[in-house]
Amino acid sequence: MSWIRIWIHLVFSTKNREPYFTSKEKREKIIEHIKSNAKKKDIWLEEINGHKEHIHCLISLGKEQSISKVSQLIKGESSKWINEEKLTKTKFFWQDDYWAVSVSESHLEQVKEYIRNQEEHHRTKSFTEEVDDFMKKYGWKFIQ
Repeated sequence: MSWIRIWIHLVFSTKNREPYFTSKEKREKIIEHIKSNAKKKDIWLEEINGHKEHIHCLISLGKEQSISKVSQLIKGESSKWINEEKLTKTKFFWQDDYWAVSVSESHLEQVKEYIRNQEEHHRTKSFTEEVDDFMKKYGWKFIQ
């Protein structure tokens, strides 16, 4: 039996960063659906939360899973479900891209706490500012 423990902090946003999830109730309904769907697809989703236009997930990859496949399974199915449930006034899409970084065991609790506190965190910082901070922290640059 293989033993794998690869933690990934995955973040994805709505198409054009549209603030579709302005109501806490709508956001919670979508998050609960993503949790349920992840479980059905054998995706180990340790923590999930989000804000008006994005979702954060802490995932442990299985031995035959890739970040792109897990992202596709979560985003594709939830987008379909959001549209079927008519949770938005216009057709819903996630942004094609996502942000993902590995997380060491020693930082798991810190990342879980960060994900849990999204609403509080975004009282003082926009999603754009959050992305800019991550870009600086990890030394990433936009490629045109």
